Parts: sequence; structure tokens; C-alpha cells
Amino acid sequence: VVATPCPLLIATPVAFIAGMSRAATRGVIVKGGGSLEQLSRVRTAAFDKTGTITQGVPRVDRIETLNSEEAEVLGIAASVETHSAHVLAGAIVDEASRRGLVLPEATRVTEEVASGLRGIVGGTEVAVGKLEFAAPGDQSDWPALAAGETAVFVSRGGTLIGRVVLTDKVRAESADTMVQLKKLGIARTLMLSGDAIDTARKVATAVGIDDVRAGLLPIDKVDAVRALQPRPVMMVGDGVNDAPVLAVADVGVAMGARGATAASESADVVVLVDDLGRVPEVVAIAQHTVRVAYQSIGIGIGLSAALMLVASFGLLPAIIGAALQELVDVVTILNSLRAGRRGGPMVTTVGPSSVPKGLSTVQQ
Repeated sequence: VVATPCPLLIATPVAFIAGMSRAATRGVIVKGGGSLEQLSRVRTAAFDKTGTITQGVPRVDRIETLNSEEAEVLGIAASVETHSAHVLAGAIVDEASRRGLVLPEATRVTEEVASGLRGIVGGTEVAVGKLEFAAPGDQSDWPALAAGETAVFVSRGGTLIGRVVLTDKVRAESADTMVQLKKLGIARTLMLSGDAIDTARKVATAVGIDDVRAGLLPIDKVDAVRALQPRPVMMVGDGVNDAPVLAVADVGVAMGARGATAASESADVVVLVDDLGRVPEVVAIAQHTVRVAYQSIGIGIGLSAALMLVASFGLLPAIIGAALQELVDVVTILNSLRAGRRGGPMVTTVGPSSVPKGLSTVQQ
């Protein structure tokens, strides 16, 4: 009777449900016990830049021109960008509207993913986007961009006429997030961005990210995450372009407060509040949950083993043994519920390497 395996069967699911409930109270949805366990062991964390490390609300800061008027450069850019749903396009169109510009009509507009748009404005072909897309081979000497700034270049008839510089402030909590993740045992952090390398590197340096990969298309991000070591790898992103890489990461975390629905659907974890700091919080919750689950298993099996030893000498009547067996189950459950307890520091210093393997199998 006292040799029951109930503590082994009860401890893990109770702890995991409590842990996922605790994460939910912090505005983070974990979609399953397997995702929670993977979070507890994460060794590499990769981040998108726009909308993840930065606030994702770009605004036009200035317009720099080459033998053209500011209104002309902005007007051409905005007329083409009205055909795009990109966050930078919306900021450019809003600025043109704020200045009261009458936009020329853009026709035959085509978009090249993660590069820019082409179209016909006033009978002339124009291109708006990255420098190598808008004016391949251009050698113009532009001032360096500051951290959080992004430039959208505008060309007409194959000749560069200017650029629109937008600023997207770095989240106030981004730098502290990287510090907390390292305290939790994350061995490596990196940024995967479609922006130019200079812009991406300045943002990464400002928040303390170790490695920067810039100028990436969505498929490039997928390839980069697949090759990353050490594993498991956590990817954090928010845009529709991040959906594929979130799906292939060991743990995909979507910033769902203002991010794309596609990203949230493909991710294993969804942060429902606009706060990057919830990422190390949920990692800490996952690590605490797994530790509590193993503690509960150990306590339950230990008590059962002790009672088996007493019973082997004939000192434990069956009725008393049955009652004690139920008591062991109650103790196991109560200890497992500690995974959902409020209070105490959200971020601990226990790394993923201290978490034993194979808990998902026990849970199933």
C-alpha cells in the first residue's frame, strides 16, 4: 500500500500547472509544460531588434537630402509607402500627413520583402528602402546614425536624392533584461536584425548584447537560429517576419502586446504586456517550477521508501498504511503548489545547467 507511485505521477503536473498559472498572473502565457521545461534550460537567447529591443514606435526624426527639397524626398517616400503595411512605412506616411503634403500618385508599386518598394511617381521610377536596394553601388558619404536610428533611402531614376531618418527608442528595460538573463545562466545573447549592421550594432552595444547579425531576411534568421549553440535556444520577436524563426527555435517568445498575430500563434510563449522584462521573469518561473517538481518527487518517493522500510518489519497495519499513503500524496501536492507561490525575487541565480533532464517524459 505505501509503495504507491502516486508522488511520482502527481508532483510534476501539479507543479507545472502552478508554474504556468504564476506566469499567467505576470502577463505571460506558456502554451504547455514542454515549453516551460525548455525555458528552464535555455542557454542561448536571440532577439529581434525593432519592437523587441526597441519600442517599435518609430518616428521621423529628420530628412537628409542630396540636391532636393525635404518635401520632395518625403513626398515620394510617403506616396510609395502608402502601399506597404510595414511599421516604418506608417511612420513616414504619418509624417507627410502631419506636414500637410499632397502626395503624388504612385503606380505599379512592388515590394521586395525586407528590402523596400519600387514604383512609378510622376512618370519616373522611384525606389524606397535600404541603400543597396534604392541605389546599388552608391558611394554618398552620409553621417553615421545613432543608436535606435534607421534610415530609409529614396532614389529617383536610379539616382539617390535623400534619406528619411527615423528613430525608435531603445526600451528602458532592455539592458537590465540582458543582465538578468545572464544571472539566470544564459550563456549567450545575440540580436538578429534586418537593419544595417551599423544601426544594429549600436543598439546591441547599448543594451549589452554579445553578438549581432544584421541585414538578415526572415529565412536568414531561421538558418541562424538552427545553427546556434549552445542549446536550447530562445528566440524573442514580435513581427510577422519573426513568425518562421519563432517556430523553429527551441522556445519561441512573442511580444504579443503590440506584435503581429502570426508571431503569437507560432510562438511557445506569449508576453501579453509591453514589457521585455517579463522574459527573464518567465525564465526564472520556469527554473523554479522545475526545481519544485523534482523536490516534490524526491520528497514523495523518500517518504514512501521510509514507510516501506517500516512496513517490511511488520510495524505498519494496512489501514494505517493507507492513511499514511494519502498523507504522502497531500504533502507532495502542497509542495508542488509552491511553484505558483507569489512573493520572493522573480529572478534567481540558479542556471539551467542545474535542472535535470527528462521531466517532460515524466509529466506525460
